Amino acid sequence: MALDVNHLGAYLRARRGLVSPEQVGITTLGPRRVQGLRREEVAMLAGISADYYLRLEQGRDRHPSAQVLEALATALQLDDESTSYLLGLRAERPRRTRRVRREVVPQGTLSLVATLSMPAFVEGRYLDVLASNRLAVALSPRLEVGGNRLRDVFLDEQEQAMFPQHDRAAAGLVAGFRASVGSDTDDPRVIELVGELSLASPLFRRLWARHDVGPRQGGVVPFMHPQVGELRLIREKLLIGGTDRMMLVIYHADVGSAAAEKLALLASMSAEASGGRTPHEDGVARARP
Repeated sequence: MALDVNHLGAYLRARRGLVSPEQVGITTLGPRRVQGLRREEVAMLAGISADYYLRLEQGRDRHPSAQVLEALATALQLDDESTSYLLGLRAERPRRTRRVRREVVPQGTLSLVATLSMPAFVEGRYLDVLASNRLAVALSPRLEVGGNRLRDVFLDEQEQAMFPQHDRAAAGLVAGFRASVGSDTDDPRVIELVGELSLASPLFRRLWARHDVGPRQGGVVPFMHPQVGELRLIREKLLIGGTDRMMLVIYHADVGSAAAEKLALLASMSAEASGGRTPHEDGVARARP
């Protein structure tokens, strides 16, 4: 039987604990027993009764109006992504026995990844590496097919060493994972990953408890590569049409930059290691079995 989990209440509790009274203009006198805002303070800011807000947190009312949730989002200073997530919790589907969904990368995407002259891989909705090319593996051996970005970033010391801003990268990864799986926390794959990482990584446990939600998006990513040193690469994350939230992830650098020269060096080293074959000849983009 599925557990009766109050996702809405858990989210509200986590988020009010991250907002200080000073941030919302509340003057405090003396020590406070709670971190962040009190329930009655959130209710006051949202214009609802303290008793109704308590019912929401306790799961005794799970169908608030969109207007109430938008008022709470404003009170808790949520951004657009987090507000959308909060509104989604209002429409949770009935719980049922779930099966792990097999993710199949479209053949056209596999061919594209194999022929790209830049590090590229396909990331599934659980942040599994479903396909990758030789240059992606040259950037990080953990980008081999079958890897998982959460496991590697939180549990693999060599992967952690590649990120000078590791805590920031880890926080973005967790926020993106929560956005990807939504309220499907009874999904067996989600249960497996969250349980394993919560036991093994205090950092993951702390970040997961924050209930941060963020887009799986691109940006500039600094690396410290063991062979070519410091790299600042531009990361693109592109949604693959016709799939369940698969993303094509591509790393590239500005033409003529030091990072572009280092990427070219990595490509040359990778080609030498593979006997001079091109990425296309190598056929290195593979679907996860």
